[in-house]
Amino acid sequence: MKNILIVFGTRPEAIKMAPVVKEFKDNINFNTKVCVTAQHREMLDQVLEFFDIKADYDLDLMKPNQNLHNLTAEIILALKTILEKFPADFVFVHGDTTTTMASSIAAFYSGAKVCHVEAGLRTYDKYAPFPEELNRQISARIADYHFAPTLKSQENLLKENISIENILITGNTVIDALYYAVKKVNSINNNTIESLKNMINFKKDIVLVTGHRRENHGKGFINICKALKKVAEQNSVQIIYPVHMNPNVQKPVNEILKNVNNILLIDPLPYEAFLWLMEKSKLIITDSGGIQEEAPSLGKPVLVMRETTERPEAVDAGTVILVGTNTQRIIQEANNLLQNDSEYERMSKLHNPYGDGKSSKRILNFLLKK
Repeated sequence: MKNILIVFGTRPEAIKMAPVVKEFKDNINFNTKVCVTAQHREMLDQVLEFFDIKADYDLDLMKPNQNLHNLTAEIILALKTILEKFPADFVFVHGDTTTTMASSIAAFYSGAKVCHVEAGLRTYDKYAPFPEELNRQISARIADYHFAPTLKSQENLLKENISIENILITGNTVIDALYYAVKKVNSINNNTIESLKNMINFKKDIVLVTGHRRENHGKGFINICKALKKVAEQNSVQIIYPVHMNPNVQKPVNEILKNVNNILLIDPLPYEAFLWLMEKSKLIITDSGGIQEEAPSLGKPVLVMRETTERPEAVDAGTVILVGTNTQRIIQEANNLLQNDSEYERMSKLHNPYGDGKSSKRILNFLLKK
């Protein structure tokens, strides 16, 4: 029986790794344990609870004013101890976080094979997104097996001289998680969802906003907030913005948007409530990677507040539009979708390029042969 250690630390990683954890935990050929770094503590715990996942190892590393230097060092040192107690044959990491990169290094040093889920995403600009682009490139250099969500991701890896035998195109596990979660959300009573129902004016179109990327901190967020204010003033909408806890996000958002009547600023939502709100929204404006993948499966157009994206498949498919942090561009594209029914209809019916909900099964079947 092979030992598997699945490591993640942030809420998006937890969502995308949950189906992989469930698939491997249910298989008798593997002894599977879960390690969380808790790079995001509260937001991570909500996801674990929703998917009914219990961590075997919890590093609990989140601290106020966390910096990348300390976080990287602490993950590597803590995983050394865990991998001595539990000699993993395979260590699974996901995507592009600091947890991903540091865990890949620790696993390599300990002699485990590294399996990289959501491999091959690239912008080829090491500062956009920062630090994610370099995190995933370093992880790719270390990884033994690469689970690429799309053909484009595989092509990126092949260009980097990674052998095709070590790459599997799987689709994205976020769609597996989405299908599981949508079923569950519609069958549970949830206090957060009930309180959202009381807050939201459903007579208006709902625009859901999220934003947190480091490269947008400062002027980028000021531009975004100015644009959202104009969109709110020019349309019969209710903008709902669950505001990230980072002070660099909180400050401009509260200064510019707090007193706009049809903008509702709320605390970050648990995964299930956020998913429910995505389903109820007409349009989503975000800088999140995962939402670019999830929203098209729900038929929701997405405006992406980034200059580049490592998910060009969504841009090519037309399910997302890149607007950067350009105030006028955000206003223009949002107004076009909110005021032009035929354009909205066309975009909301496009096919999601990110998979069919069976990615985790493909990963399991690949590893059964190793």
